[in-house]
Amino acid sequence: MRVALVNPAWDYRNSIYFGCREPHLPLELGYTRALLTAAGHDVLMLDAHLCGLTHAQTAEAVAAFGPGMTVVATAPTYLFWRCAPPELRVPRAFLDALAGRGGRTVAVGPHGSATPRPTLEKLGVDAVVRGECEEIVLRLAEADALSRVPSIAFRDEGNILVTGEPHASRFSDLPALRWPEAWLARHTHHHHRFDREPDGPGAEVEASRGCPYTCSFCAKIDFRDGYRRRDLALVLDEIDGLIAQGVTYVYFIDEIFLPQRPLLEALVSRDLRFGIQTRIDLWKPEMLDLLGAAGCVSIEAGIESLTVEGRASLDKRCRATTDELAERLIRARNTVPFVQANLIKVAGDDPALVAQWRDHLRARGVWANDPVPLYPYPSSPDYRRLWGAPDDAAWERAHAHYLGQFDQFSDIQEERPLPLRELEVACGRV
Repeated sequence: MRVALVNPAWDYRNSIYFGCREPHLPLELGYTRALLTAAGHDVLMLDAHLCGLTHAQTAEAVAAFGPGMTVVATAPTYLFWRCAPPELRVPRAFLDALAGRGGRTVAVGPHGSATPRPTLEKLGVDAVVRGECEEIVLRLAEADALSRVPSIAFRDEGNILVTGEPHASRFSDLPALRWPEAWLARHTHHHHRFDREPDGPGAEVEASRGCPYTCSFCAKIDFRDGYRRRDLALVLDEIDGLIAQGVTYVYFIDEIFLPQRPLLEALVSRDLRFGIQTRIDLWKPEMLDLLGAAGCVSIEAGIESLTVEGRASLDKRCRATTDELAERLIRARNTVPFVQANLIKVAGDDPALVAQWRDHLRARGVWANDPVPLYPYPSSPDYRRLWGAPDDAAWERAHAHYLGQFDQFSDIQEERPLPLRELEVACGRV
């Protein structure tokens, strides 16, 4: 089968979107292409966001390819599935431009994973994948009947059927990805790097997937949940390929980059810098030193709350004290040029204490952000605590709650976020 894989041209105007707005490699589409190609399928992969294509240009390229199936992402890369734009206006705009010329249409992403029925209706696609998508898209390409494919939602004689629970890929043996030279040349962004200006192309890599913790705010229940490590040889093969293409910095998109001595020791000898997101309480001092020696130049560490009670309310299961957390952040800063402590708004945290702690860290070279408000994503425990299992109005409910709760938003939200129904005015349910 001829299959088109599309990362659409993202537009974040008036969105609550928290993630970075620069283009990043669509890893989920890269894996999907690798599996499809290995199985003998003919694949066109397009990243409209990275390559500066309009919806119309992307749709024309897909139509010219003549696919039997077109897959469109509802979030800008796996890196941001946990904090995706809630609105579906961008993939819908691409599908409208495609106008039925892409064969069977399939949506992949966090929206269909948590709320398959409204995602199917808003986008007007033939199917949505629930959970991690690479293996299921391959099944879709080879199935003669949608009813035989697990972990999807689709229409059958006017009814919407859902087959099984969200899918978790095996992941450990996903092949080393290779990207077009032209894509990497355009990928000038070094995600979450602040120690210097980019000195070459950047890229994203995945060494592990999922997280063994269940923090209340983290949207991962329906995708990227259970912790798995990728085979080290595959990770290093992918990294060596990127280095050979001139990449000087990679960002590990792992939900939680846990200490892995073999990986860090292998990176010491490679001419590469990298960034991670992690929990600083899981790192011993000597492993933090090895992390810096391996080339880490950016750490985003989830602290969230400065009190034992606050961290407990978020189900952090953190055994370190606030002072111990500060000590490890400062230890990391000895060898890593940029270290950030992430804070979120937690009821009961004293603003004066937060300001004092931030000043203490910044005086020692560690950045601590202003506490940011939480968005109760439908795939988070927080959503379930407030309203139970997500239903067809889950995204609208979470969005209205967020807009009604806060009068100040994150620094990157330059425009006042709009209600979801206004953002999705073009997403009439079909």
